[in-house]
Amino acid sequence: MYKLNQEKMSLLKLNYKRLLVGVLTIALISCSSPWDERQDIDDANLKVTLDVAITNTAGTSQFTKLLVETGYDKILAASKTYTVFVPTNEAMALVDSAILNNPDALKEFVGNHIALTAFSSVRGTQETQIKMSGSKYLVFKGSTMIDDATIISADHYAANGVFHVIDKVLTPKMNIWQYVNSKAGASAMSDYLLSLKEFSIYTSDIDAKKNAVPGVYSDSLTNSYLRNVYNLNNEKNSYTLFLMEDAGYNTEVDKMKPYLIKKTNNPAIDSTAIYSKYFTLRDLAFGKKYELDKLPATLTSRFGVEVPIDKTQIVGQPIRLSNGIVYIMKKVDVPVAKRLLTKKIEGEKSTGYLNGSSTYISKRDRIEPDGITRFNDVYVAPPKDVSSFMLFYGDKDFFTTTYKVYWRAINTQTNVFQQSLRIGGKLVLTGTKYDVVGAWATFPYTNVELLNYNEVYLGEITLTQAGDLNLISLTAVNTGVAGNNSLSLDYLKFVPQVK
Repeated sequence: MYKLNQEKMSLLKLNYKRLLVGVLTIALISCSSPWDERQDIDDANLKVTLDVAITNTAGTSQFTKLLVETGYDKILAASKTYTVFVPTNEAMALVDSAILNNPDALKEFVGNHIALTAFSSVRGTQETQIKMSGSKYLVFKGSTMIDDATIISADHYAANGVFHVIDKVLTPKMNIWQYVNSKAGASAMSDYLLSLKEFSIYTSDIDAKKNAVPGVYSDSLTNSYLRNVYNLNNEKNSYTLFLMEDAGYNTEVDKMKPYLIKKTNNPAIDSTAIYSKYFTLRDLAFGKKYELDKLPATLTSRFGVEVPIDKTQIVGQPIRLSNGIVYIMKKVDVPVAKRLLTKKIEGEKSTGYLNGSSTYISKRDRIEPDGITRFNDVYVAPPKDVSSFMLFYGDKDFFTTTYKVYWRAINTQTNVFQQSLRIGGKLVLTGTKYDVVGAWATFPYTNVELLNYNEVYLGEITLTQAGDLNLISLTAVNTGVAGNNSLSLDYLKFVPQVK
């Protein structure tokens, strides 16, 4: 009996080892890539480089000629690894003669068929953005599509890469910014976007223009729209732009003019019109490509504006470009109330302080009364004999309208204290203390009640010019009594009103 059991155990161990070897073999096979396995393929092309392998492939002679004409045959003869998407002769017969007769365009055209590493078609259903030899990126869709061309014969391996035969040519497309440039003189919206290379929306744009290096991508560094909204000249990312026809564009701009009044010393410059156009158009670009069937009824711009998309206002077909998609629109009707964004300035993000030391300032991590939600605020507890401590704040892009002003300030002391909010003015040193004089709005000293987690309404301020508020000051009372000279702030809120 013992001997029989021993034999059974030995047999079980042997079968286990065989099973383990089998599993490991399967794992190794499944983890290896088709490119790594190319050496096991009995293919004469594996002994030659891509330029020769493509030349030896029937039905691709026209593309082969262009490889030689542009010098890409020498590149494909090198030791680096490439993927080439080779159009059939039938596909090549449809190439625009303007490309064939322009050496620069021809080289860009051929380079748009060559990727800078090896991509097998054995790759599942995912979409992968791949860098081509020129400036463009193309999307490899699943195992059968590159951009809008279908792979009809896949995975031809060579010594330094792989090539696939495709049924269409991969003519380089314009990117969105190039398309906008192509509409200069024919589209008021395009003309304005291009004008922002010369006009600076923000002070930081002025410095960027001074330091920009001329070249193909200089617009990316100097145009205020590309710098502050989305760089529509960037080939690597994908975007959606809604380009309005002139009538709809002018209507939307006119809606914003009462809220973007800007004065200038140069009578030749209509700053109100310039800023109204910018704050209209900044909400019409989105950092994702939306195909028509996936286009939602509402999109939210990067600035937080909800933009309704009425598909009945789309003119013609979507314009698919190398880095996204453009929709020509009769209009994009955004309610003014959606564009007038509430400003929320966090208390812990002060821009400076005066009349004391930074050691008095505590940035706190706190929990709401629900015991779950966390928030941050600032608390200032000066010692005795320190009075009128001030914290400073600022924010940009305020509209010409009336704002209702609120704060939320949490008092965890054992006594009530007071603090005041002032907007605008200038700092003046009087004796040993700084004070704000000439404020546009001064809200009176207000009690900060114990453990009050609600917003407190302070009052209104009406701005007669659009722009930045760089001096918002929160001031403690003028007393040296510890506990009465405190400050606290979770946030300030400025709620704009529709006229």
